[in-house]
Amino acid sequence: MTLDIVPYRLYHQHLTQNKFAQAAEVVRALGAVQSQDFAGGKWAIGLRSNGLTDLDVQRAFDDGAILRTHVMRPTWHFVAPEDIRWMLALTAPRVKALMTYYDRQLEVDQTLLKKSNALLLKVLHGGKYLTRTELGRVYQEARIPAKGQRLGHLLMHAELDGVICSGPRKGKQLPYALLEERVPAVQSLARGESLAALVLRYFSTRGPATLNDFAWWSGLTVTDARQGMDMVKSQFLSETIEGQTYWFSEDRPPLPPNAITAYLLPNYDEFFIGFKDRSAIGKVAEKLGIQKDDAALLAHIIILNGQVVGGWKRILEKERVRVETSLLIKLDTMEQQALHDAAERLGKFLDLPVLLVNKEYSSEQRTSRSF
Repeated sequence: MTLDIVPYRLYHQHLTQNKFAQAAEVVRALGAVQSQDFAGGKWAIGLRSNGLTDLDVQRAFDDGAILRTHVMRPTWHFVAPEDIRWMLALTAPRVKALMTYYDRQLEVDQTLLKKSNALLLKVLHGGKYLTRTELGRVYQEARIPAKGQRLGHLLMHAELDGVICSGPRKGKQLPYALLEERVPAVQSLARGESLAALVLRYFSTRGPATLNDFAWWSGLTVTDARQGMDMVKSQFLSETIEGQTYWFSEDRPPLPPNAITAYLLPNYDEFFIGFKDRSAIGKVAEKLGIQKDDAALLAHIIILNGQVVGGWKRILEKERVRVETSLLIKLDTMEQQALHDAAERLGKFLDLPVLLVNKEYSSEQRTSRSF
């Protein structure tokens, strides 16, 4: 194998290069940043920036410089305003197809969806922002049964239809807003143009990756991935490893192979959630007999030299942030320093002093299946 996948991915995902000064630049470059964990999504942006704080990213979100909606697979993503409409037009049909089973179970049909969307257009008009709870009462007053999962389903459909998206934070809540009031109308792209744009964005920032990886991330088909790559492959290099073709930008990571890097990645970070095959970052875990749903890896992930070496969690205390790690391996002095530096970076992002508490993960808790 001549291609070392991990350094390329760290570099192309802007983890080992931090040139962005604005949250919107990060989101625009990556195409979409998964954000159902809102705090984690903000930290993912901060990691790829040159000194942005949580307050900076929150301000960008509140101002509409970045948006949040259901757009792929389906789950919430941060998306740039200029990308949201063509991206929805491209990926929403596939998401809706995946939702048909639940549509039947929840008795959601086109008549109901039209009523729901019309109601949302009415009650959110004029810059009004309503939380899910508040909208639940609105539906009740309109005599549209929409409790629990059914309400969430109707709101997701409205996001996929381009009617609503997340609005500026309201206290601790993320209310809904009308998309047309958050984003001025822009000229739409033809499907082929959209497909080429998404493939270009993905492989520029996640390569080396396969067409199967792109299909997983986007929710589109492998046939779509192949068609999109055919339109832009002149801009990429490719290499076949163990029967799989990897596509990647020719930009090469400048760091020497012996550089020690550590990252406290949030859950759902694009460095691992953006790939169907995550084995490239699981070499350490595999040697230890750790599987991907192991207890140590179910929250935020610690990456050391591109490999998963444990999990971490943050605890916001009165005047500091406490970072507790669950490590799969023992760290030497230089690795400990790299992890400490990673924790300090989180503290700077949150504008809080940080306390790092390292714990080695007990071998008795480890599983026997592979990562």
